[in-house]
Amino acid sequence: MIGGGTNSNCVEYARLPATVALRDSKNPTHGHLTLPSAEWAAFLGAIRREEL
Repeated sequence: MIGGGTNSNCVEYARLPATVALRDSKNPTHGHLTLPSAEWAAFLGAIRREEL
C-alpha cells in the first residue's frame, strides 16, 4: 500500500504475473486500474527520481 500523507488517501496495489492492479483502498468496490508491470516500475522510478 502506498500512503497518502496527511489527507489519508491510500492506493492498494497487487503484483500479478504480468501486470499490477491498483485501487482506492477507501472505495475498493469502485473498480481498479491495471498496468503492465514495466509501466508501474517506470512510474515508481520517476517518483524516486522526483520527476513527478
